[in-house]
Amino acid sequence: MALVAVVGDAKLVSPTIEGGVESAGLPNSVVGVVIALMVLMPETLAAVRAARRDRMQTSLNLAYGSAIASIGLTIPAIALASIWLPGTLVLGEDATHMVLLTLTAVVSALTVVPGRANLLQGGVHLLLFAAFVFLSFSP
Repeated sequence: MALVAVVGDAKLVSPTIEGGVESAGLPNSVVGVVIALMVLMPETLAAVRAARRDRMQTSLNLAYGSAIASIGLTIPAIALASIWLPGTLVLGEDATHMVLLTLTAVVSALTVVPGRANLLQGGVHLLLFAAFVFLSFSP
C-alpha cells in the first residue's frame, strides 16, 4: 500500500518535474532520476546518516535494500500492467547505462556481499552513482 501511495505521489508530481526538466533543456532521462531520488529519499537520508556515523556497511545495506525493493516491486508491476496497457514495455536503458549497471553489480558483489564494506569501497559506489547521474544529464 505504501508503494502505491509513493508511486501515486510521483505520478502527481511528474508533470511539474517534466516541465522543469524541459524548460531547463535537460534530457528526458533526468525526469526518471529525479522521481527515483524522490521515491528513495527516506532511505537515502538514513543511509547518509549511517555513513556519517562511520557505519558504511549499514549505509550500503540501507541504500541497496531500498533500491532493490523499489526495483523488485516496480518492474514486475509495470511488466504486469503492460499486458493490459497499449504499447510495448521499454525500460529505457542504453548501452552506457547497462555497462554501469553491470559494473555496479560486480562492485557490489565484491564490497557489500562479504559484509565488510569500508569508506574506500563506499567512495567507489559514490563514483559509480556520480557517473550515472552525470551521464543522465549529459548523455
